[in-house]
Amino acid sequence: MSQLRFNVVEAASKKQAVEVPSPNERPADYFGENVFNRSKMFKYLSEKAYERITDCIDNGTPLDRETADAVAEGMKKWAIERGATHYTHWFHPLTEGTAEKHDAFVEHDGKGGMVEEFSGKLLIQQEPDASSFPNGGIRNTFEARGYSAWDPSSPAFIVGDTLCIPTIFIAYTGESLDYKAPLLKALEAVNKAAVDVCHYFNPDVKKVYAYLGWEQEYFLVDEGLYAARPDLLLTGRTLMGHESSKNQQLEDHYFGAIPTRVLAFMKELEIEALKLGIPLKTRHNEVAPNQFELAPIFEECNLANDHNLLVMALMRKISRKHGFRVLLHEKPFKGINGSGKHNNWSLGTNTGILLMAPGKTPEENLRFITFIVNVLMAVYRHNGLLKASISSATNAHRLGANEAPPAIISSFLGTQLSNVLEHLEKSEPEDLALSGKQGMKLGIPRIPELLIDNTDRNRTSPFAFTGNRFEFRAVGSEANCASAMLALNAAVAEQLKIFKAEVDAKIAEGKETFAAILEVLRKDIKTCKPIHFDGNGYSEEWKAEAARRGLDCETSVPLIFDNYLKESSIRMFESTGVMNRKELEARNEVKWETYTKKIQIEARVLGDLAMNHIIPTATKYQTSLIDNVYKMKDLFPADKAATLSSRNLEIIEDIANRTNFIKEKVDAMVEARKVANKIENEREKAIAYHDTIVPMLEAIRYHIDKLELVVDDQIWTLPKYRELLFIR
Repeated sequence: MSQLRFNVVEAASKKQAVEVPSPNERPADYFGENVFNRSKMFKYLSEKAYERITDCIDNGTPLDRETADAVAEGMKKWAIERGATHYTHWFHPLTEGTAEKHDAFVEHDGKGGMVEEFSGKLLIQQEPDASSFPNGGIRNTFEARGYSAWDPSSPAFIVGDTLCIPTIFIAYTGESLDYKAPLLKALEAVNKAAVDVCHYFNPDVKKVYAYLGWEQEYFLVDEGLYAARPDLLLTGRTLMGHESSKNQQLEDHYFGAIPTRVLAFMKELEIEALKLGIPLKTRHNEVAPNQFELAPIFEECNLANDHNLLVMALMRKISRKHGFRVLLHEKPFKGINGSGKHNNWSLGTNTGILLMAPGKTPEENLRFITFIVNVLMAVYRHNGLLKASISSATNAHRLGANEAPPAIISSFLGTQLSNVLEHLEKSEPEDLALSGKQGMKLGIPRIPELLIDNTDRNRTSPFAFTGNRFEFRAVGSEANCASAMLALNAAVAEQLKIFKAEVDAKIAEGKETFAAILEVLRKDIKTCKPIHFDGNGYSEEWKAEAARRGLDCETSVPLIFDNYLKESSIRMFESTGVMNRKELEARNEVKWETYTKKIQIEARVLGDLAMNHIIPTATKYQTSLIDNVYKMKDLFPADKAATLSSRNLEIIEDIANRTNFIKEKVDAMVEARKVANKIENEREKAIAYHDTIVPMLEAIRYHIDKLELVVDDQIWTLPKYRELLFIR
C-alpha cells in the first residue's frame, strides 16, 4: 500500500465516534419542536387567524392578506424565540435538490435603527432570480423573474438560525419551474377523481389523500477515503475500481449489527429529524457493505416528499460530523447492490378508510378491487411514462441489474388477489348478483374476505402490491420523489375519471350501480392484463414476454424521456390540470441536458484520472519491472534469466497493451465529446452521449480495473474497494 493511501486509511480507521447528547425527554417530547405546526399555530395565532389558516390547509380556502399578516407575525415571533435570525423560501427546482435564499428579519425603522420585520407579503411570495435554475427554455436570462409562493399545507420549520418556508416556484408567466407545484396539482386531481368514485360506496367521503412512505437507502464512506477519490468527489460514484475479494457474497451485512460509528450517526440524524417533525421509524444495514436504510411512518404525499428532501440534506450535514460522507448515488460501487428509494403509495379517505386495503364485506371488497383495477389500468396506460419518471443517468446503472427492479414496468399482485381478478374477468353477467344493503355477492364465487399481506413480496417487481399499498420500487436513491409521485397520481386521476364516465354511462342506460361497476371492471381487468406479472422480472424470458405484451422495454434513458411527450401523456397531464405541453417540453429539455452534463462530467473525470494517475502509475511500475528484467540478464545466464523474467515480461506487455488501449480510448472519447457538443438539439445530444460516450466509459474502466490487479499496491494511490467498503 502506498504511503499516501496508508496515511488516509489509517486516519479513517482512527476516527472516533462523535458523542451524541441523549435528550432527557422521550422522542414524543421533542417531536416537531422546530416545526410551526398546528399546536404552535394555536399558541401564536388568534382564534380567528387559526381557524382561517387551518381551513385553508384542510379545504383549500383562499387566504386573505389579513390572515397572512397574522400568520407571518405569529410565525416570526415563534422563530425568533427559537433563535432564528433569517427566513427563506425553501423550494424544489428542477435540479433534484432544494434551493433557498436567506433574508434577515430586519428593516429600517426610519430613525436610524433596525426593527425585526416579517409581513404576510413576505410570507406568501418572494421573487428569486429564475435565470440560473434549469427551466428548459421557458425563461431567458434577460427574463429572469420567477416567483416562489407559500405552500401552507407543508408547515414551516427551522434549520440552524433560519426559518424555512416551503414554497412552489413558478415562472413570471405562470409555468411551474419546480417539482412541488405539479405534485400539488396531481394530488388535487386524484383527490377529486377518487372522491367521485368513492361516492358509489359512501357519500360521506369528502376528501381523498395520497400517502407516501419512502424507504431511503444510502452508503457511508470514511471522509478521508472519500476525499482521496476524485471520482467519488466529483460524480458521486467510483468510475474505476476492481471489486473487493469480499463484498456482499456472504450476505452477512444485511440486517447485521450496526457499526458503532454508524449507530452514533443514525442516532443524531433521528434526533434532528424528529425535531423537524419527520417521523423516522426504521433503520438497518442493507445488503451491500457500508449500505444502510432508514424509513419513516407514512405521511401525506406532499409532506412526505418535503421530509425526504430535508432528510437527505440532514444526512449530508450530520454524516460529516461523524467522519463520514453519505453517498446517495444509485450505484456508487460496481459489483455490489446499488441504492433505491422505494415509494410506498396508497390512497385514504377523510373517513379513515384505506382504499388499497381489503375490507370485511363484499361491498368493501368491491370498493377495494375498484381502486386496485383502476391503479393497474393507469400503470398499464402509462407504463412508459412511469419508467421515464424514475429514469436518470445515475439510476440507469441500477435498473435492470439483479439487485433492482427491471427497466420494464409491471405489477405484482400475489396469488389471492390475482385469483379474485381472474374470477371477476371470467364471470358471466348473470353470475353477478346484488344483495341489497349488504353489498354485492359474486356467485363465481363470492368475493372473499381478503387478508392484508396475504402473499410473499416479489422483489423483482417495480410496482408491487404489498397488502394495503403499492410499492414503486424503481425510484432512485438521490431522486426527488415528486417526479414519480406526480406522474403516478396524475395517471390514476385520469383513469378514475374515465372509469366514472363509463360507469355513469351504463347507469344512465338503466343498469344498477354495482352491476355497472362490475361490467366496467371486467373490461378493464382484461385490458390491463399485460401489466400484471408475478414471475421473475430479471429473467430474459420476461423481457421477450413484456415486448410481446406491448410494454415499454426501452433501456436508453434519453429515449425513455420521450414518453413525457407522447400525445397520451400530454393529454393526461393537461386533462388533469397538472402540466401543459409547454411545461412538459421544457422539463424534457432539462432532463436531456442534465443527462448530457452528468455523462460529460464523468467522461472528463475519468479521462483526467486515466491520463494523470492510472497511466503514469502503471508506467512507473512497468519501468521497475523492465529494470528488473535487465538486472536478471546481468545476474543469470541467458536461458535462466529468460525463464525467471518470463512472468515480468508478460506483465510488462500486459501493461503496455492496456495503457495503449486506455490512451487511445481517452483520445477517442475526447473527440466524440467534441462532435456531440456541437449538436444543438438537446435530445439528439443526449442520445449521442448515451450511444458513444457511455460505452467508452465502461471500456476504459475495464482495463483500468485490470491494471489495478497487477500494479504494485505500494504505488497505487487511490483507495481501493477493500478499503472504501468496510468501516473501521
